[in-house]
Formats: sequence, structure tokens, C-alpha cells
Amino acid sequence: MTWTIEMNAKELACKAEIERVEGKWASQKEAAARLGISERQFRRILRRYRLEGVAGLVSRKRGVPSNRKMEDAIREIVEDFINDPLLRGFGPTLMAEKIEQMKGIRLSKETVRKMMIEAGVWKAKVRKKVEPHYARPRRKHRGELVQIDGSEHAWLEDRGPKATLLVFVDDATSQILAAEFVPEECFYSYGNLCQRYFREHGVPQAFYSDRFSVFRVNRRDNIRYEPVTQFQRAVSALDIELICANSPQAKGRVERANQTLQDRLIKEMRLLGINDYEQANLYLPEFIRSYNRNFAVSPASSLDFHRPLDETLDLPFLFSIHDFRKVTKTLQINYAGRVYQVVTSHPAYFYADQEVLITCDASGFVSAWFHGNLLILEEVEKRSRQVAIVSSKSESTNPLPPAYDHPWRTYGKKINGKPVLTTLSSQ
Repeated sequence: MTWTIEMNAKELACKAEIERVEGKWASQKEAAARLGISERQFRRILRRYRLEGVAGLVSRKRGVPSNRKMEDAIREIVEDFINDPLLRGFGPTLMAEKIEQMKGIRLSKETVRKMMIEAGVWKAKVRKKVEPHYARPRRKHRGELVQIDGSEHAWLEDRGPKATLLVFVDDATSQILAAEFVPEECFYSYGNLCQRYFREHGVPQAFYSDRFSVFRVNRRDNIRYEPVTQFQRAVSALDIELICANSPQAKGRVERANQTLQDRLIKEMRLLGINDYEQANLYLPEFIRSYNRNFAVSPASSLDFHRPLDETLDLPFLFSIHDFRKVTKTLQINYAGRVYQVVTSHPAYFYADQEVLITCDASGFVSAWFHGNLLILEEVEKRSRQVAIVSSKSESTNPLPPAYDHPWRTYGKKINGKPVLTTLSSQ
């Protein structure tokens, strides 16, 4: 009977070295050195070879199931979970977390990745060559620099319209300090989130933003009339430095947070059946706590640079639109296409031709201030201008020229000394 023994390259090399030793062509020390093993290990292999022959060189683990092999019942549970349509788009890392959280089965993300590729729900990605950007060192203190940004996205997928998620990320720790879903990225939406953030954490040293028009006057022709934006005015009143980045990579911490949120937050809201942004905003604090546990780091210094908020500050006033208007001689103010009457017991000359501060909050409520005092305003109907009286002649169109055979063309003309009384065409 003929036996066939399968050997790999390493085992064949070991067989060759043993034959050299048995033939007295090499010492055990030299053979062990060439195989990259210790002399003691070589002697064990040699002893097994002398007892069992070539079969003794073959690994005894070959064909034996691994001690780490997943049980069939567990594999079936995981495969069913991976193929759940509700989990479409989940990456291996998030999928591994959900398997542990929802099924109580702890697997490495690489094991989950292989199973997802086998199931056809994940494709192995070729890592793209990324242009390197030198990482800016983190600030040492929490609250020293806060990166702010808005991310417009279909956060509810096909269950609702697009919205913008405003995110405040601490540079020293990568913690999300505040976040909110809003219809659009504007001064009022940032102002509302800032007020909540200041009350919860305090006032930071600096904000780091992009060059969106909320944070910076981008048109040169506007700089003459509006040297700073409303947001710049508001944060400078709180002694917060506003830094505008020249590229998205410069504020990479908040950009990476947005990428993670667009992946994880969307899927979490899908699993929870969240179908509107009111529910989404109620869920955000819970998600942020989970996010910070997983991704936040410890700052280099334990000192917090947030300043306590001055309770005497009127934040709603600060984050209203501020503008200036002149009071007319009839004590009226024109603002945003509306006319407001100043109601006062003072003589008319007290306010006439004076410049007053106009504030407009997020609800559209308009107030007027003169030297720090609030004026009483009443909205009045805007008087329509009288239409100019135009004569009927000026409204008439230019008359058409007479026809070529009209009698007017020959009236008063003479032929052979005799007056022409009819048209030329009639002769």
C-alpha cells in the first residue's frame, strides 16, 4: 500500500536538514540555525522523525478544527443579523458593536468584516492614496479652541427632507460639546446653539470656523457698509476670538466628526425609527454621550479654559440682528419694508433725525433702542404713493402713417397748373 504525505515548504526544508544531520554532513546546531529554531526544538523534531519517519515532520494541527473556531449556532445568528435589511450600509466596526450590543456576541471587527464580505453585504475597499496634510497639534486645554461647522445631509434618508446638523467640537479632546438639527445654516441657528452651549459649558477662548458668510464678510463691496458679520459682532462682545480656516483640512477634527456622524448617527436613527427632526434633536444628547465615550481623548492639561457665563448678559439681545436707522421728523422708522411709529411723551424734536439701534430676533420681533433705552413702537400701515396723473394723449400710441393712396398725400398739389383734388391712383 502506498501512502501520500502532503508537506509544505517549511516541512520539506526541515526534512532536508534532518537528512544532512543523519548523513553527518551538518551538526544539529548548524541545522537549527538554518531553520531559524532553537537546538532544543530541532532535537524534538529529530526524535519524532526517528520514531515516526517523515510523517513525524507534519504538523499535528493539520486537519484539526481550531480552538477559536466559531460555533455553528453562533455563526448562524451572526449571519442572520448581518443580512438584516435594516442594517444596510453598516461598516464592519459599527456592525461588530451592534452584534455585541444587541446579541451579546463579542467578535473582532476583522472577523465581522470577513463574514460580511462572504455574505456579499460589504466590499473590500482599496485604500486610496491620500495627499498628506501635516496634523496641527491639539490645543492643550478644553475650551481653548472650539471648531464649529454645519453639515447639510439627508439625515433621515428617505424618511424626511434634508437638514443641517450644527456641531461644536473641542479641539483638545475631540468631544462634541453641542449639536442641533436646523433647517439651514444661518446666524440665528448658530446663535441659538451658542446660547445653549454657553449655559452648559461656559464661554470658550476661540471659535474655529470655515469662511461661510455667517462668519466672514466675503464680498469686498460689502466691507465698506458691513465691516463685520452679525456673528463676529456677537462673539467679539463676549471676548471670543473667531478664526476662519483657509481649507477644510485645517479644521479636520470637526470634519472627521461630521463624517462619523453621517455614518453612525443616520443608522442609529434608522434603527430607532426616528422620522422627524424634532425626535432627532431629542435623541442627540444620548447619542453625543455615546460618541464622546468612544472617540474623545484626554486633554494634555486638566485645566478647563471655559469662562463662566456672566448671568447679567442678555444673550437673546446679543444674538439678534443689529442695525441702525434714522427716525423721521414724524417719529417713524422704516425697517425691512415696514413702518414703525415711535410712541413717546417726549416732544417730537427729542427723537427726530436721531439714529437708533434696531434689533430683530429669530421670531422676527423688532425693537428700537436709543442710548440704551427701549423705545415703544407701533407698526403702522405703509402709505402707498399716489399714482401720477397722466393725460390720455400721453398714453395714446403713435398713430399709423397714412396709406400710400390717402388723399392727404396729394392734397394741395398741382399737375399742369391745375389743383389735384383726388389721389394719384384714382386718375
